[in-house]
Amino acid sequence: MVGGDPARTLGGRTALVTGASRGIGAAVARALAGAGARVALVARTGPALDALAGELEAAGAPAPAVVPADLRDPKAVRAATDRVLAAFGDAPDVLVNNAGVFAVAPADEADPDAFAALLDANLVAPFRVVRAFLPRMRTRGAGHVVTIGSVADRRAFPGNAAYASAKFGLRGLHEVLREELRGSGVRATLVSPGPVDTPLWDPLDPDRREGFTPRAMMLAADDVADAVRWAVTRRPEVNVDELRLGRS
Repeated sequence: MVGGDPARTLGGRTALVTGASRGIGAAVARALAGAGARVALVARTGPALDALAGELEAAGAPAPAVVPADLRDPKAVRAATDRVLAAFGDAPDVLVNNAGVFAVAPADEADPDAFAALLDANLVAPFRVVRAFLPRMRTRGAGHVVTIGSVADRRAFPGNAAYASAKFGLRGLHEVLREELRGSGVRATLVSPGPVDTPLWDPLDPDRREGFTPRAMMLAADDVADAVRWAVTRRPEVNVDELRLGRS
């Protein structure tokens, strides 16, 4: 939570969080702001971002940058990039790729257009965001790219043809980044939680679906946010390659 880290270990630094309007993204934004970072909040829903920005400022965090954008749209990514660069004066010190969508359908029933749209939102859009800022991070010799993965980036579940394809691909992207950035001063971390109780589940009602984890047994969004904050506040010489989170 904001103000929860008296050391303010990210004071004077900047962070961009996608999908920041709710769930894991909002929790990560609170955690990084609470550690002292000035945060750029990126999501499609402007009013929710405004509300979160007001909450963070009221708690004493540096004034957030509110950047409404649909990251599936390349033009929107370019516009969001310009706004973040104008607000921060450079690429963010921490980039958290969290935005995404979730849908369940058996492979033999999944609509190909819906499959492609989910891959665009969960895999292509995060790459666009990385591509927008990584060259500046490399030139600067510092930065941290955090990818929010999932248990589904390594384990297959029925009905997850599109989602698993995207998350497996996202893990592959992270692993390539880790190899390419080794020794550059730019770090890359994959945080892959098990099921997390967020509004993402509302349309599916997992408590009433066989084979799904009940919401009471899921991780909290704050658990993921704590892991992100821990990873990005290690000494610059330390790269946390991967964190996998599950219920004890």
